[in-house]
Amino acid sequence: MKILYAVQGTGNGHLSRAKDVIPALMKRAEVDILVSGIQADIELPFEVKYRLRGLSFIFGKKGGVDMLSTYQSCRTREVWKEIRECPVQDYDLVINDFEPISAWACKLRGKRCVGLSHQSSLRSKKVPMPHHNDPIGWLVLRYYAPCSSYYSFHFKKYDDNIFTPIIREEIRNQDILDENHYTVYLPAYGDGKLLKVLSQMKKVRWEVFSKHTTKTYHIDNVKISPINAEAFIRSMASSRGVLCGAGFETPAEALYLCKKLLVIPMKGQFEQHFNAEGLKKMGVPVIKKLRKKNIKNILKWVDTEQYIPVYFPDETQFIVDKVLQEQPLPLIENIPTEKPLFPLLNLIRER
Repeated sequence: MKILYAVQGTGNGHLSRAKDVIPALMKRAEVDILVSGIQADIELPFEVKYRLRGLSFIFGKKGGVDMLSTYQSCRTREVWKEIRECPVQDYDLVINDFEPISAWACKLRGKRCVGLSHQSSLRSKKVPMPHHNDPIGWLVLRYYAPCSSYYSFHFKKYDDNIFTPIIREEIRNQDILDENHYTVYLPAYGDGKLLKVLSQMKKVRWEVFSKHTTKTYHIDNVKISPINAEAFIRSMASSRGVLCGAGFETPAEALYLCKKLLVIPMKGQFEQHFNAEGLKKMGVPVIKKLRKKNIKNILKWVDTEQYIPVYFPDETQFIVDKVLQEQPLPLIENIPTEKPLFPLLNLIRER
């Protein structure tokens, strides 16, 4: 069997998970890797056959997505060209981790595409939902990377074909220490905003990993470093707690390492508000924004003991085998002859 494994390259969570999924796939089939997106900070230790620009959301510096930069980075003609030229027809199966180019290429050609991502779990009505509605957010979740069938990951097994998080081997092998610092990963906040708030809490030692710097520096009780996967893992494993966005991989890894956790969902990321709701129900505190007004809440978290038991077994090979075993014969559909409906691109004016 020949498989195309397509991974979203915006952020680091998808690529982190791929480090464990790819070896499991390679035990069962011939695998080629496709990565699209322009916002990742880590590299896969495997040959990537296809590197595409794709569709990326650009992190801002005020706690959310930078909509102007996202718009400016979106080259719809190039995206459509990548969709047309993506060679999904050369593969027996396409497995997709929320990657739009291969997903839409499969839809164009009537090719089966199997979703294996966290985002697909949010389609289930059994998953905790945020209290506000976000029509654009729903469009993104539904149409960004549409697949023929879905297998998912979440903090709990809320539904059939939803599995607990894949915790990468580097995390499972870490020695868990307490060196009395707090690890911070809030990529949607600029360094100035982080310093403005964190430096006010003088008795707390913060180790910040930032997308907005290329060198390490200290200001008072705050250490700011560029993102480095190995350094981040070491810092998190030796921390007293983790302050981060309400993504999926980092909170899951912090919980696995038995660390105190405080999350701030990113503005404009509906997925993170789903995650925040799930984490809140598990006992994880959530604050809306990083601002001086919330310093009291952050210090309360620092001063409070927190233990949230989780069970995230190592079942990556089991999940991969289940996905492969449950695939039917090749999907036969009417292949469209016209440009397919692409709701996300239709929201953006042709450039």
